[in-house]
Amino acid sequence: MISKIALATITSFILSIISGYIILPILKNLKAEQRLSIYLKEAHRFKTNTPTMGGLIFIIPTLITIILMLALKKITLNYSLIIVLVTFIGYFLIGFIDDYLIIKNNNNNGLSVNQKFILQLVIAIIFFYLFMLSGNEALLWIHTLNLKISLNWLYGIFILFMLVASSNAVNLTDGLDGLASGLSVIAFFAFGIISLHTGWLDGYTSLTYFCFILIGSLLGFMVFNIHPAKVFMGDTGSLCLGATLGSIAILTRRELLLVLIGIVFIIETLSCIIQIIYYHFTKKRIFPMTPIHHTFEKIGWHETNIVKLFWIIGLIGALLALGLGGII
Repeated sequence: MISKIALATITSFILSIISGYIILPILKNLKAEQRLSIYLKEAHRFKTNTPTMGGLIFIIPTLITIILMLALKKITLNYSLIIVLVTFIGYFLIGFIDDYLIIKNNNNNGLSVNQKFILQLVIAIIFFYLFMLSGNEALLWIHTLNLKISLNWLYGIFILFMLVASSNAVNLTDGLDGLASGLSVIAFFAFGIISLHTGWLDGYTSLTYFCFILIGSLLGFMVFNIHPAKVFMGDTGSLCLGATLGSIAILTRRELLLVLIGIVFIIETLSCIIQIIYYHFTKKRIFPMTPIHHTFEKIGWHETNIVKLFWIIGLIGALLALGLGGII
């Protein structure tokens, strides 16, 4: 099985490289350029003409490789894989529409908050329906303590929270070259290992294949995304990655381990929340700028050094999660 996983990963990597050389010129011709915040225009002025919507470079190869694996009967189409694909494609479409509207309108106004929430709610409802249809129980399972907490219909709300929170966390982190993509490789590698050791879950091998296929595609994307980035993933990619991480955490019943595996995503999100709350009450800022990776920039750190530090933190968090979860 390991050799087949390796072959699938290499296949998606090669397809991603090919996709990059095809899609990148198209994005440039369409002038699908990144719209920078006014607070970043000085520090990131050299990135002004960098195209966005680069998530297509790893999303399309991932889907093609999955289709190939299904056609060759290397993996089976089961509820677990369908749920992940619904989340993956659904959030890709949300992000794609958002990016498209921003480019079309030539400003930072894409989908409204209400429009995004409604679309995310639809995906969560489909997720919950398929999840229960496949015979899963609506409960929070803490493996380390062997504790099961029944949530009943509240589990649907929990699913919505997980998908929205994880998608927005990755979206906030996607602010430096290679940061979100590198952390996503680490996170999906951890969940690939977890999925492989989740023998009680119907379709666990399909989830394992999906994780490593996506890793291959992300590594191919990083060829174009590491500093200096030739393309950004945009909401097209970041929303998709975050929600998919959340969906796999739910399916493998390792929701709490996501806190460690996605520790950098959580730190980035918390920095924004703390900043907003503190400013609301004091009209002062705790951090020079949020998400917190921009604070490091403000105090003089080079972009590549920040990315490397955050990758290391993400890797340590993932290893801790695997250790505490009894996986390694």
